[in-house]
Amino acid sequence: MKEATDFRRFTAPESAGDEIGKVLQDLQSRDNGLDSAEAAKRLQAVGPNALRTHRASGWSVLGRQLKSPILILLIITAGLSLFLGDATNSIVIGVILVVSVGLGFTNEFRAERAAEALHDRVTHTVVVLRDGKESRINVVDLVPGDVVRLALGGLIPADIRLLTSQGLQCDESILTGESLPVDKDPAPCEGDRVLAELSCCLFMGTIIAAGSCTGVVVTTGGRAEFGKIAMGLGERQPQTEFQNGLKRFSFLLLQVAVGLTTLIFIANLLLGRPLLESLLFSLAIAVGITPQLLPAVVSTCLAAGTRALAKRKVLVKRLVCIEDLGDMDVLVTDKTGTLTEGHISFVAAHPVRTDVTQDELFTLGLLATEADYSHTPVLTLGQNPLDTALWDASDAQDFSTTAQQQLAILPFDHQRRMTSVLISSSAGHQQIVTKGSPEDVMAVCADVPAAAQQLLDNEYDAGSRVIAVAYREVVGKSAITPADEHGLVLAGFLVFLDKPKVSAQDSLKALADLGIAVKVATGDNARVAAKVCADLGLVSGGTLTGTEIDAFSAEELAVAANEASIFSRVSPEQKARIIRALRQKGRAVGFLGDGVNDALALHAADVGISVETATDVAKGAADIVLMDKDLGVLAEGVREGRRIFANTIKYVLMGTSSNFGNMFSAATASVVLSFLPMLPGQILLNNLLYDTGQLAIPGDRVDKEQLRAPSHWDIAFIRRFMFLFGPISSLFDFATFGLMLFVFNAAPGEFRAGWFIESIATQTLIIFAIRTRRVPFLRSRPSAGLLWASLSVVAAGIYLPLSPVGPVLGFDPLPVPFFLALLAMTVVYLVLVETAKHWFFARSAQTELPATAAKPRGRTHHVHRRAARFSVSQQL
Repeated sequence: MKEATDFRRFTAPESAGDEIGKVLQDLQSRDNGLDSAEAAKRLQAVGPNALRTHRASGWSVLGRQLKSPILILLIITAGLSLFLGDATNSIVIGVILVVSVGLGFTNEFRAERAAEALHDRVTHTVVVLRDGKESRINVVDLVPGDVVRLALGGLIPADIRLLTSQGLQCDESILTGESLPVDKDPAPCEGDRVLAELSCCLFMGTIIAAGSCTGVVVTTGGRAEFGKIAMGLGERQPQTEFQNGLKRFSFLLLQVAVGLTTLIFIANLLLGRPLLESLLFSLAIAVGITPQLLPAVVSTCLAAGTRALAKRKVLVKRLVCIEDLGDMDVLVTDKTGTLTEGHISFVAAHPVRTDVTQDELFTLGLLATEADYSHTPVLTLGQNPLDTALWDASDAQDFSTTAQQQLAILPFDHQRRMTSVLISSSAGHQQIVTKGSPEDVMAVCADVPAAAQQLLDNEYDAGSRVIAVAYREVVGKSAITPADEHGLVLAGFLVFLDKPKVSAQDSLKALADLGIAVKVATGDNARVAAKVCADLGLVSGGTLTGTEIDAFSAEELAVAANEASIFSRVSPEQKARIIRALRQKGRAVGFLGDGVNDALALHAADVGISVETATDVAKGAADIVLMDKDLGVLAEGVREGRRIFANTIKYVLMGTSSNFGNMFSAATASVVLSFLPMLPGQILLNNLLYDTGQLAIPGDRVDKEQLRAPSHWDIAFIRRFMFLFGPISSLFDFATFGLMLFVFNAAPGEFRAGWFIESIATQTLIIFAIRTRRVPFLRSRPSAGLLWASLSVVAAGIYLPLSPVGPVLGFDPLPVPFFLALLAMTVVYLVLVETAKHWFFARSAQTELPATAAKPRGRTHHVHRRAARFSVSQQL
């Protein structure tokens, strides 16, 4: 019995020295690919071509909820307390911990399920030969032996041995760090070579920078060279700036918590209190000062954000992309369909020679398209928009498919910026007809009439799109090369119109209000782009052409690109270079594009944005897909990203200030009083009630001024806020202590009930002051959800000590005058907080240094970002 081949043992570097026939033989494949049945067997044997799983795991979420060392220690201590006979307090603590963990688990797991559903909506495909014909399949279904076809801008889906190539170059910087594209061809590589020198191999995660190819898949998934790197970085996404801020903030709280709990524990032991009671109380303080539901609030914010964006017709592929979108402060976009209507129409043919008529010029333009006009109707699907506009013009109806025969074609590329065809008339006369960028076509013409340049300038100044048409008589040719594009005769110009989009002016203003600089990258002439921008009120900061960009060093381009607002006649590689230059200056750069030529720039940007009608390559490279190609929709997405950050910071500022104040009060009182000011279970219950109310924050309104620029974590700012508003909270706690002790002569149970109610009321209601820099309610209204959640928490905080379960929780009933005093203290507290808030923010505005931009995301971020395309909903 023949032993089954283990296809997992093959690697692309090992196949580099073999002839193509041997590689196919080893992989038991053919140049027309596998059949579907064999591919299914191999998929079962080697597994999916995946590096990540987007399956929501309840166990991992629960593990993250329980991984806090303080929480684990508290559970152990509560269990020990139960064992030693303090059953009531231990059960109360246990129930509160279970509810707290359950609340966090529920919200975070829901967010993960939302992320899973998001991944399931997005598929990344590749063209593969199966059963002898082309088909498009999900990249995760690729297997060794599959033959794939790839073109400009495509992301290499696996480690591949080349079979054929045409002008192929690959950007392998993600693997080798080399920024320049490298040439590729199918010829075997001799001798031992490093990865960067394997010219006959393509590697997963790299990008096609030029040309096209076919190749056979050798290695998939985590066994590919890129897969090894991605798998080595772990399953989890890299820490974003937002998440790093959370980490720094958590470290700040840890420092405060360790300091407070240590002092409290030692002080209580010195006062002769029981060890277990002192330990429980100290740990409860530690838990109380930590915003336990912060991960749940952040996850809920992100999940709510994706749902809100979906309603606004914005599809976000990964939750963290919302943060990237909110961080964006530069948007580089194409012109067609974004600033213009995107419907290009043919306007006129302007001959520049007396012996060429308008009809003859138009016919030459039709002949120099890449469409197959050998039969009718002429199919223009997939053609460039200008060629499509020509064939859609009414004059094209009179074109005769029999009068001319196309013998050869030289397709458009971004170096030449022109298309040439070799045609033969029915009488046997041959011509080369060239059509393309006027500047490039005129450069290869031998006879340019003097009036041609003025005619061209007039059309550019009017905002028209123009292409030049030229020709040359030839004899006895059967093929053409770029070397044949010389000595041409300029026939004239074909003029097209793409009107500025009516809504674009308002969209540009909306982006400007968000602090986003809009830059235009176009293959069109600089004057045309400048005219469109001027018509829409977009102030130009200068123009750079593709030629000028090529002349700049990386450092010079970083400076020049930051100033310029229009990049004209740029190639795909130049667009990507512009993006990298802007990122080098610390800008968070978004790129909006929808064509194959935009894929390189989409990969290079911090956040790649495409549209539903875009090419598959562009949508595959993008992080965010707009259902409508409208900058207004994009502005809504940016607002949503910033709203999420603003609401998260609200929770952070509230939690640090009120929690710190309450725990400082508890620490002080535990030393001064002859009894604990609040039992451990009461502290945890207080924290649970407070945090539960704050789960409504993700849906809160955000003031306009908070959305005007990207926000970043400022730990020094948070620390200053905590050390100002925390003591204000403690001041009113001490007032409550005095009221309970000296006015009401409160017993321990009454004292605890009074402080519990005052604490809940003040730290919950302060959200209405902290959530805005404006005057609350009068100039900034909270959402209905936050209002009712907060009031419900206060009501629950007042009811619990007075309810039948009050004695179980360790509370005693309170006299009625206490509640009148509480109302007065709460009003005074909120007024004092409002006064302090205006002073604090006014002083911060005077003393703060200009906000520094977020650091550019590094290689690890981009590895994870590309690896996310190879994701399945099953465990790997």
